[in-house]
Amino acid sequence: MKVIITDCDHENIDIETKVLSDAGIEFKLTCARTEDEVIEQCAGADIFIVQYANISEKVMKALPELKYVVRYGVGVDTVDLKAAAEYGIQVGNVPDYGMNEVADHALALLLMMLRKTDQMNRFTKTTGWDYTQSIPIRRFSEQTVGVVGLGRIGRNFAEKAAALGFRVIGYDPMVNQGERIGNAEAVSFEELLKQSDAVSLHCPADGNQNLFDMEAFRVMKDSAVIVNAARGGIINEEDLDRALKEKVIAGAALDCMKSEPMMTDSSIFENENLIVTPHMAWYSEEAAMELKRKAAEEAVRFAKGEAIHYPVNRIEGGRYHE
Repeated sequence: MKVIITDCDHENIDIETKVLSDAGIEFKLTCARTEDEVIEQCAGADIFIVQYANISEKVMKALPELKYVVRYGVGVDTVDLKAAAEYGIQVGNVPDYGMNEVADHALALLLMMLRKTDQMNRFTKTTGWDYTQSIPIRRFSEQTVGVVGLGRIGRNFAEKAAALGFRVIGYDPMVNQGERIGNAEAVSFEELLKQSDAVSLHCPADGNQNLFDMEAFRVMKDSAVIVNAARGGIINEEDLDRALKEKVIAGAALDCMKSEPMMTDSSIFENENLIVTPHMAWYSEEAAMELKRKAAEEAVRFAKGEAIHYPVNRIEGGRYHE
């Protein structure tokens, strides 16, 4: 089978090269991201390793040899899953390469908001030495953190938040209310909004677009903060901008946004009670290497007819199953 890495902005593909070469698999790297670029540059491939490329129904129809698409990362937003099922194409991802990094980054953003370190750093360096500008700050053990999404990363984050003394509650539509998942007690979405002093998002974008809109913000405490190190689009950013400006909630910290990269002149960036990082929660040197290795290893497994470790869809009778 032939493997094509459709696109990759990493410094090199040394890790992928070793894994694929050791397995005796033919491969090449292209710079294809749009539908037309993928169709033009990637013909003849059985397997795609994808970073940002758009693997749409148009692409699948034009490239009948394609059998498997594995993405660098967790999200598969750029792959048409329903079309993949219709064309008998397996889709996979690498969901566990940066669990600690994402949970750690979300926790770091949370602590920056609750301890007001970003705010006080700016104030101290530009205005003066006066801790009273941070008032009020509350002890962690007196606060409740709500975790939306109790999958791998959500549970990882919950464990770390609990270790710092926070009471942790969680919402996940696949978990019954009252059940304990690791360190989190499962509650309804509305109860999570009402009870939480801070909310951290760890759910997929699919099925959760605009989950946090003005209606949700108005249910939250006006002293609450929200952290998103999951996916863009879960938070309605126009509503968030308004909620921050009108002090409906106290603050937000975002590592991902619906449209990336965000321009520096975006109106939401005017909010001083907003912290933003450039979709870097996944990153550490170790996580980056793990991601590259695991994506290539999945391609090798599929090429050899072995079971892949991280299927996103199941191909069964031409119908799509999540």
